[in-house]
Amino acid sequence: MRKNILKEVKRMKYFATIFWAVLIITVVSYVLTSMAGQAFNIGSTLSVAAIFAVAAIVLGEGILKEENS
Repeated sequence: MRKNILKEVKRMKYFATIFWAVLIITVVSYVLTSMAGQAFNIGSTLSVAAIFAVAAIVLGEGILKEENS
């Protein structure tokens, strides 16, 4: 039972990271392209969001993980 709950928590962490990465990068990209007078390109925005999400997950799960003593 406890293992199932831990799996769900980990899955929700990934979902939340991906959701917020897409949302934040989309807003930033939209604002910056509007300020520059360029067309908004959702394809490049989603690719940058994917890179950002993977980097956040790798940093959170591996590199910046707290050591419990």
